Amino acid sequence: MTAPHGSWPSPLSAADLAVAGVRIDGARYSDEAIWWSESVPQDRGRMTVLREDPDGTVHEVLPAPWNARSRVHEYGGGAWTVTPDGALLFVDGEDQRVHRLDPGADAPVPLTVPGPRHGGLRVQQGRLFAVREDLRPTPHERAIVEIPLDGSGAEDDGAIAVIARGPGFFAHPALSPDGSRLAYVAWDERRMPWETAEAVVVDLGSAARTVLPARTALQPEWLSDEDLLLADDPTGRWNLYRVRTDGQPRPVAPTDADTGGGLWVLGQRWSRLLEDGRILAVRTNGSDGLVLIEQVAGEAEPRVRELTVPFDAELSLEDARGSLVLITAQGAQVTPGLWELDVDSGAVRPLRGGDRVDPAWVPGARPVTFDGPHGPVHAFDHAPANPDVDPDPATLPPYIVHVHGGPTAHATGAHAGWISYFTSRGIGVLEVNYGGSTGYGRAYRERLDGQWGVVDVDDVLAAAQGLSDAGIADPARIAIRGGSAGGWTVLSALVRGGAFAAGIDRYGVVDLRRLAEDTHDFERYYLDGLVGPLPEAQQVYLERSPLTHADRIDVPVLILQGEDDAVVPPSQSEAIRDALAARGVPHDYVLFPGEGHGFRQAETIIAATEAELRFLAAVFGFDPQP
Repeated sequence: MTAPHGSWPSPLSAADLAVAGVRIDGARYSDEAIWWSESVPQDRGRMTVLREDPDGTVHEVLPAPWNARSRVHEYGGGAWTVTPDGALLFVDGEDQRVHRLDPGADAPVPLTVPGPRHGGLRVQQGRLFAVREDLRPTPHERAIVEIPLDGSGAEDDGAIAVIARGPGFFAHPALSPDGSRLAYVAWDERRMPWETAEAVVVDLGSAARTVLPARTALQPEWLSDEDLLLADDPTGRWNLYRVRTDGQPRPVAPTDADTGGGLWVLGQRWSRLLEDGRILAVRTNGSDGLVLIEQVAGEAEPRVRELTVPFDAELSLEDARGSLVLITAQGAQVTPGLWELDVDSGAVRPLRGGDRVDPAWVPGARPVTFDGPHGPVHAFDHAPANPDVDPDPATLPPYIVHVHGGPTAHATGAHAGWISYFTSRGIGVLEVNYGGSTGYGRAYRERLDGQWGVVDVDDVLAAAQGLSDAGIADPARIAIRGGSAGGWTVLSALVRGGAFAAGIDRYGVVDLRRLAEDTHDFERYYLDGLVGPLPEAQQVYLERSPLTHADRIDVPVLILQGEDDAVVPPSQSEAIRDALAARGVPHDYVLFPGEGHGFRQAETIIAATEAELRFLAAVFGFDPQP
C-alpha cells in the first residue's frame, strides 16, 4: 500500500512504549543467583529488584511500595546492592535512607538515620560503602561513608564512619584487597567531573590522604594492595592507566577511543577487572565496542581482543564472576536489556530485554557526518521504515532532529521505542551529537566551553541543512525535539529561525539567570564552563537565553514538563509558555504531576508520546492512523 508520510499504519502504540520502556539499574551476582533492578512503569515508575535463581526462576525481591531509587546529585545511581549471603541493601526513593532486607524477612529494616540521601552503594569484603549527601546544613555536605550492616546507624549517626567529607562531590569508593585503604573519585563543587576530578586514596587507620596524578579520573579499582586501575584523559581520550599509590600512571592498552564518559549517575562501570587479572573494557567512538585486555608473561604490551556482542550503546559492566560478566546495554537492533557474557566462549545470554528487533521495521541507524562551522558534526540517521507501506516516491519524509540532554552526554544510535514509534509512521529521526557531546574525545567535548547556545545551535542547524541538501528530508517539514539541555537547544534554534517548522521542548532551559539561581548543587556551577561565571557574564546569560528573544519564535511549540522537576523547575517552561501566549504563537503546555526530570510513569509516557504525534500531525498536515 501507499500512504502519506506520517499516516503509515503502525503496530506500535504509545501504550506499547510504556510497557517496553523498562529501565535496568544495575545487576549483581550473589548467593548463586543473578540480581537486577528494573522500573515498573505501571507502578509510577517504581524501581524494583528481581532475582533469577540457578533453575531460571525469577522472583521479585523488593515488593511495593518500596522503591530502590537514589536522589544523590539528583540523578542518583547505585541505589542498591546485595551481600554475599543474599541480603538486599537499597536506598528507598521516599526517605533516601539505606535499608536492609534479609532473605525471608517480612519487611526491610533501616540502616541509616532520616535526613541524608545515599547512593553509589557498594559491598566489599562484607563492608558497605556509600556516597552520602546532606542538604540540611549550610553549606550542603557530601561524604564517602561506611555504613554498619548491623543496623546501629539507624538511630545513631555517629555509628556511621565518615571517610571523606566536604562541599564537593564523591564517587566510586573502592576498598583495597587488605582492607586498609579506600580509593575514590572527588571533584570540587565549582567544577564538573569531566572537567577535573581527583583520584584519592585514604588510609582508613590514619586518615592520611594521597591524591594520585590524574586530570579527570574515573572508576579506580585495586589491582593489588599498591596498584590501582583507573580511567583518565590526559591525552584527550579516557584510557585506562595503572597507578601505584606512590608513583606515576602507566597507560594500559591506549587507544583513540574513550573508556569513560560523563559521570552523571553513580555506579556506571566502563571497565571490569576479572578474577584472573584480565580487564574487560568499553571503548566508545560514537558507538560502543567491547575489548578484553590480557597481560601475558614475557610480553611487553598486553593483548587486546575485540569481542562480538549484539549491543553497542550505553554499556555498563555491572559485575563479574569467573569468566562471566553482567552487562546492561542498548543496541542498534536489540531492545535495551541485561545480558550475561562469557568472555572465554563468547556466548551471550539475554537475561532481561535484549530481544532482537525485526530489521524490516528497525533497519538500524546510519552514522552520518555533516560539515558545520566549528568542524564535523556527528549524527545518527533513523530513516522511516515500514514493510507494509510503499513510500510515495514523489515526496520526501518529515524529520525530527533530536537533541540529547546534558549537554555533556551523547546520542548512541541505539534502537529506542520512541524512535520506532515515529519511523514506523513515516517520520524520520536524526540524533545529533553536537559539539560538546561525549564519545568523540575531549577536543570535541570542549567545543562547547563558553559556547553553549552557539556551537550546539550552529550544529543542529547544520545537521538540518545537511538533511535537506542530501535530499533525505522535506525541508519544509523538519521539527526539532529535545529535553533538558536539549530543550534549551530546541528553543535557541527556534529563536534563530529558518530551519525548523516546529519545536518539541521537554523540560528545557529557557532562562540562564533563573537556572543559575534555581538549579541543584551538582550543576550549580556547570554554567561557569558552558557560558561564563556570574556576575561577569551577566550580559551573555541575558543575550543567550531563549526567553530574552521569545519574540523571534514564530513556529508552533509543544512544551512538556514534570511538576516535581528539581533540575529544571516548571517555572522555566511556564516562562516560555507565557511569552509565546502573549504573542499568540501556537503552543501547547502539558504539566505532568508526580514527574521529575524525565518521565517514568506509564500514563505520562503514553500521554506525552501521543501529544507529540498529534502536534506533528497538526503542523505537518497528516492524519495519524490508529
